[in-house]
Amino acid sequence: MDTKELLKKVRKIEIKTRRLSDHIFSGEYHTSFKGRGMTFSEVRQYQYGDDIRAIDWNVTARYNEAHVKVFEEERELTMMLMVDISGSESFGTKNQLKSEIVTEIAATMAFSATQNNDKIGLILFTDEIELYIPPKKGKPHVLRIIRELIEFKPKSNKTDISQALKFLSGTQKKKAIVFMISDFITDDDYEKTLKIAGKKHDITGVRVYDVREEKMTNIGLVAMQDAETGKTQWINTNSKSVRFEYEKYYNEKVNYFKDIFSKCGSGTVSTRVDESYVTKLLGYFKSR
Repeated sequence: MDTKELLKKVRKIEIKTRRLSDHIFSGEYHTSFKGRGMTFSEVRQYQYGDDIRAIDWNVTARYNEAHVKVFEEERELTMMLMVDISGSESFGTKNQLKSEIVTEIAATMAFSATQNNDKIGLILFTDEIELYIPPKKGKPHVLRIIRELIEFKPKSNKTDISQALKFLSGTQKKKAIVFMISDFITDDDYEKTLKIAGKKHDITGVRVYDVREEKMTNIGLVAMQDAETGKTQWINTNSKSVRFEYEKYYNEKVNYFKDIFSKCGSGTVSTRVDESYVTKLLGYFKSR
């Protein structure tokens, strides 16, 4: 992709997603996340009227006098966008590919954070960390993120969500608002790493999928290629058992995503390529 074409695509996404973030998402994002974080400030002597739940018992025992922990509300938050760029994201049977919707969602969230003067960081992942952009403020920074989402070519086509979450926990020491955007069709077990990351960060899994992924269409004997492994197989889609096993596998992965995120205290949003992700995200923000 030449520079002129790239800039044209960046501008097109900026116009669409900036409008959404300015007029729709900014207020909801602010309500849902702004000021929810608390950072430790100091320990001081207990004063009449202080919440006894804030008593620091270790300091109290050391000085034989009641002391309480003082916290301050975080005015500036950090948003981390974790985006799956594996081979399966290049699938799409409607007007857009999954990867294109993923880019729009990420750009919209980034502009929403910018409206609230928050920092935005980016992690592009497959079964390895393909790119890490540390959190930073400003429109030029957001435009760089959009350029990378459009242009970046991954080394791998596979997916490892657990690896991405480990990287998040290792690099992001301060509490962050995290949006992990993926189709979540993976065989790796990410419950443990999500639980660890979820204790520190406010994580939301945004599942983007295509209607043709839910069920296998009966179209006879066809050659199908796995987008992540590159392996091609002849599949008899006439077979009821083949279609059943495919749907069973797909539903297991979707249910695992929903169950594990819920179990770990993280939120979930699912949006189909041909649906309005605006409606889905707004509904999620309002339910928080």
